[in-house]
Amino acid sequence: MIRINLLPHREEKRKARRQQFYALGVASTVAAGLVWFFGYSVINGYIGSQDDKNNYLKKEIAALDKEIDEIKRLKDQISSLLSRKRVIESLQANRAETVHLFNELARQTPDGVYLKTLKQSDQKISLTGYAQSNARVSTLMRNLEASPLLERPDLVEIKASSVNSRRLSEFNLNVFITRKTGEADKAATGKSGVVSATKDKKP
Repeated sequence: MIRINLLPHREEKRKARRQQFYALGVASTVAAGLVWFFGYSVINGYIGSQDDKNNYLKKEIAALDKEIDEIKRLKDQISSLLSRKRVIESLQANRAETVHLFNELARQTPDGVYLKTLKQSDQKISLTGYAQSNARVSTLMRNLEASPLLERPDLVEIKASSVNSRRLSEFNLNVFITRKTGEADKAATGKSGVVSATKDKKP
């Protein structure tokens, strides 16, 4: 009978399989490392590109914020200038209006009426004074109603009073300025001269 020893052959096969396993392990590790490195590089490239875009957007946003602040500052300056312009125009209009008002009161106050005080609050004018009779006060109110500069006379109070031992009618009335331009201003400036707030027409 012939006997064959197979032990060395089996050992060599095991050794070959072990080497193949180690080789496959190393190859797998290297392949995994390469995949990881490639993926990491690609992801880092995307992240870097996105960071660049974010930085660019931040710079543009900062520039826009500065421009917006500048626009706000210019708007504030424009608003301030317009406000000053309105104040100046209002002062100029009121200055001319005061002259027109005094002239108009001088024209519309009838004989026998003495204006003591005049107070203005926006368009409202409060007049106090004395008259020889209630009829003179009625005449004053009709004149004010017909005036191109004044309107809506309203009698607040009228009472008997004594001035220098003379019996007079003391009155208090309100009237409003129309603040119309054009014909009203021309009518108000028809006569020259400025009168004071107190018109002394002795009753």
